[in-house]
Amino acid sequence: MTRSVGRLALAATLVTLAPPGLAAQQAGAMPRLPVQKFTLPNGLEVILHEDHSVPLVTVNVWYKVGSSDEQPGRTGFAHLFEHVMFMGSQNVPVGKYDEWLEAVGASPNGSTSQDRTNYYQGGSSTALPLMLWLEADRMGALLPTMSQDKLDVQRDVVKNERRQSYDNVPYGRAWETILRTLYPLQHPYSWPVIGSMEDLSAASLADVNSFFRMYYAPNNASVSIAGDFAPDSARAWVTRYFGAIPRGPAMPPRPMIADARVVRDTAIMLEDRVQLPRVYWAWHTARAFHPDDAALDLLAYVLAGDKNSRLYKRLVYDLQVAQSVGARQSSGRLAGSFLVDVTPRPGQDPSAVARIVEEEISRLATGGVTEEEMTRARNTFLSRMLNSLASVQGKADQLQYYNYFVGTPDYVQEDAARYASARAEDVQRVARQYLSESKVLLTVVPQGKPEMMVQMGAGN
Repeated sequence: MTRSVGRLALAATLVTLAPPGLAAQQAGAMPRLPVQKFTLPNGLEVILHEDHSVPLVTVNVWYKVGSSDEQPGRTGFAHLFEHVMFMGSQNVPVGKYDEWLEAVGASPNGSTSQDRTNYYQGGSSTALPLMLWLEADRMGALLPTMSQDKLDVQRDVVKNERRQSYDNVPYGRAWETILRTLYPLQHPYSWPVIGSMEDLSAASLADVNSFFRMYYAPNNASVSIAGDFAPDSARAWVTRYFGAIPRGPAMPPRPMIADARVVRDTAIMLEDRVQLPRVYWAWHTARAFHPDDAALDLLAYVLAGDKNSRLYKRLVYDLQVAQSVGARQSSGRLAGSFLVDVTPRPGQDPSAVARIVEEEISRLATGGVTEEEMTRARNTFLSRMLNSLASVQGKADQLQYYNYFVGTPDYVQEDAARYASARAEDVQRVARQYLSESKVLLTVVPQGKPEMMVQMGAGN
């Protein structure tokens, strides 16, 4: 079973183009997600969404804790706890959590991001009481069985995951390197979700227990249930299993950091065991659901979202000087960042390829985007929204996402409207506004090839 980390994927997504005018149709067809939302006396938020189209149900639990709630020197705790939560609790022996769910056809998993940790399982509607009981038992009764052995086992698992996903994979340390430069040392986004080897090694049982007591409490969590169930029965089960769990301590004020800024253009280099260099650009932008967030998403798509995008068409198709290119707006609770990456083809000068990238960004900022480009970008994002609602698991997670960021689980129509109503002038403006600011320029070069580093100003 994969326990995923909320990492940033820098590759472009290639999609089939939708016909013009589809954006307005899709936005208008975006379904309301009727929900019942209530809060237990202990502070647990509960979101119910009925969908009787198939006899399936999903339980999705979000804890309002991610790597941004950690402290320098104690990073990686949120993700470490994602793993620890599968090690059994007072009434669930080690290994039985997965075994009991899989025996009834349910599939459990979890993930961690900078801003939250979630746990989810989906299966037959008849498994709903078991799913809820298991989640409640580890929320309310994990610490009595917490041990040094369990911590050591999962610490080693996470360390191995770090080796496989960061340290021993080509370009794996690029994002971590960018974060350290893009954000000040004490900024909660300046370290990766998985944490550092040193901090993972330093984590004590007392540290981990304290972290659980503070953040893994009903008043810091929400549960969404989506699928084929009877609301009255679900309410009764949630109240029965979760209602007796005591509130945790008052949550410490979550950091609300002033907008971070790179003081000056900063070029850095990372030598890695790679065959080809790769160049990354990173700018500070807008946090999730900021008025500019959707336009920045669309900008990323126009630049490198499909085979007709500006950078893909010129670099990969026309000039054939790059083998891959990507762009993405990454939006979090505290801040946002915009990233572009390009991998030149063998024999191509990284600085020459970088100049073309910066030419295209400048051309877009000064000349704007076409309505055809806007149509493709809008259609794609709205199609992705519809696809996310195609399963009860997708609905349960989407409800949690909106509840967390905007306080309203059924926000999908308003979210769709952000993209459907975005104009070409909005995309041009955010390109001028954000991509003209100081940036981080990282070149990952093959070991022993520092001369391949792209220097700041190479695009001028």
